[in-house]
Amino acid sequence: MDRVIINEVGLRDGLQNQPRLLGTTDKLQLARALQVAGLHHLELTSFVSPRAVPQMVDADAFSQAMFAAGAPAQDYAALVPNLRGYERARQHPYRELSAVVASTDSFNRRNINKDLESALQGVLALIERAHVDGLRLRVHLSGAMGCPYDGPQPVRHILALSERLLGAGADELVISDTIGAGHPRLARALLLPLLESFPADRLGLHLHDTRGLALPIALAGLELGLRRFDASVGGLGGCPYAPGATGNVATESLVYLCEREGLHTGVDLEALQEGIVVAGQLTGQELGAPVFRWMRSRTQSCN
Repeated sequence: MDRVIINEVGLRDGLQNQPRLLGTTDKLQLARALQVAGLHHLELTSFVSPRAVPQMVDADAFSQAMFAAGAPAQDYAALVPNLRGYERARQHPYRELSAVVASTDSFNRRNINKDLESALQGVLALIERAHVDGLRLRVHLSGAMGCPYDGPQPVRHILALSERLLGAGADELVISDTIGAGHPRLARALLLPLLESFPADRLGLHLHDTRGLALPIALAGLELGLRRFDASVGGLGGCPYAPGATGNVATESLVYLCEREGLHTGVDLEALQEGIVVAGQLTGQELGAPVFRWMRSRTQSCN
């Protein structure tokens, strides 16, 4: 069966904007619930300044605890904003790291206080360094379907940035709809030209469901042959530097879609319900996509 790789980002992107600070023990509890459900590709944390993102204050302690539990190193990833963060991540046995560059000057300045070209140069340096060290580097092109400050960007601009990053050797380029501004037609306009030059396994999608179109965009990606997607348990998510950004596409929704399309994810939807409950209890939020509520009502009606 054709396989889809779901990169669970709930522990990093899902938590980074949460007002309730979670401790390392809390994160370990959530991580284990996700693993029991069959989610093995986990983006654990971000090696950023805790002044900027307080939720990531325990990046080192959490990484150490997760690797000590004995899972294969290739199951885990972490985000690094720059070479300083990269060096911190290298103190742990990560085999995959992620970097981010935003699509506009304004977004980069709000995020890392650099213009677009300077931000690009920083990511290019990370690509080069990761290859020297034998690591896999994913690059998220943030705001690819709409900038929170400058609005929609010309398709040719996003394609030029994408081709530059892939041409420089990014192992995977993740087209990131950071504020949920995209739609399937735009996704196809971005992906089709890239697929003419690069294989589908070098492209991924990171979607937020602000306007309810994350699943239709994901389906468009699946139909074009993409098999790598970010998702967040229960729809957790949000970006401190992207006003209006709501949660990521819910992992349970994406799994359900893939399975109905005849694609294998390796995720047990029934077991994932516990992960959604744990995430909700820890964050103090009512979480879960419609498919979760449907599963819960079906379970309750059978008892």
